Amino acid sequence: MATEVLPDERALRLARRERALAQMDAHDLDILVLGRQANIRYVTGTPQLWIAGTRPFGPMCVMMRTSGEIYLNSTDDEGVPEEIGRDHLYGLAWNPMTLIDVLKKIDGAETARRVGTDAITPTFAALLPEAFPNAAVVDGEPTMRAARRIKTAEEVAAMGTALRVAEQGLAAGLAALRPGRSERSLAATVLEAMAAGGVSTPATQDTAWATSREHPWRRADGPVREGDLVAFAAGALADGYVAELGRTRPAGDAMDSCARELFGRSDALYDRMLAACRPGARADGLLAAYEDAGEPLPPMPVAHGLGLGFDPPVVSEELCAAGEHDRLDAGMVLALTGYVWQQGVGAVFRRDTVHITDGGAEVLIDFSA
Repeated sequence: MATEVLPDERALRLARRERALAQMDAHDLDILVLGRQANIRYVTGTPQLWIAGTRPFGPMCVMMRTSGEIYLNSTDDEGVPEEIGRDHLYGLAWNPMTLIDVLKKIDGAETARRVGTDAITPTFAALLPEAFPNAAVVDGEPTMRAARRIKTAEEVAAMGTALRVAEQGLAAGLAALRPGRSERSLAATVLEAMAAGGVSTPATQDTAWATSREHPWRRADGPVREGDLVAFAAGALADGYVAELGRTRPAGDAMDSCARELFGRSDALYDRMLAACRPGARADGLLAAYEDAGEPLPPMPVAHGLGLGFDPPVVSEELCAAGEHDRLDAGMVLALTGYVWQQGVGAVFRRDTVHITDGGAEVLIDFSA
């Protein structure tokens, strides 16, 4: 079966581009030079090649504030939207001076006053001023973060594919849970179901684990035992967007009273966390939800933004202690994480993809299997 690479839907890419241009105006940037793949897809709507690991910075995409024109590094026009003409595509070059020569010839490069980049290397820090001789080269990543932190209605709809695939994987893992299974085989079940749903790129490496009854943040050793509380985290990367779901279930047919009490604590914590997801509220209110519920904070973020990869905010005890306080705004989409533990019982882990609306938190998929 042949698969054609298509650009993102027109309404989706134009709504994102409008937000990026508005933030360029707010940050007084004449030109944005982008190298990060998620940022490039955000402004162009062109699917990017996914690879494991990091990439060195290169000027792979250029967007002009005044005209809205986009120049893209691409060897062909497959997946490139129609509004980015072939004359605005430039090929890959091993010699950085070749790329600098391309940038020099862009209309407006010589008169630009402020140029933002979403990353930089020593080589391009020295070379970019040659392409933009009258401009100050500044950090452009805050511009893209500001644009991406609030999701358009089209983006929320686009995340549906990743959510449905994550839901399919999570349901398969829970259905396969029984004493004697290994964490690896349970993880394989989740990933196989996600692949059958059309996504072979998981958003997280941790997929299934038996929680420890002796230590709050460790895993149990060996195969799953009767009564173990087993956590599943299903995350999918589909059409550029990430969505995550997580649930915990006991292995075996019965749930004792101690486990039921722990699940009750998890529900009480989660209700407080959802109530804290209000437009205009401080993000560290999600940390306060743990304190109000009488639960210790986990050594992981209790929330992080989702979108084309991970977006702001990231809410953790360490970041808030360092003075990084963010605000929750309508339009944000978060992976919200609840975690409670009891000696001799284990842990209950829960994660949902939550959309903050003017009326509060909306769980995008109410998973109850």
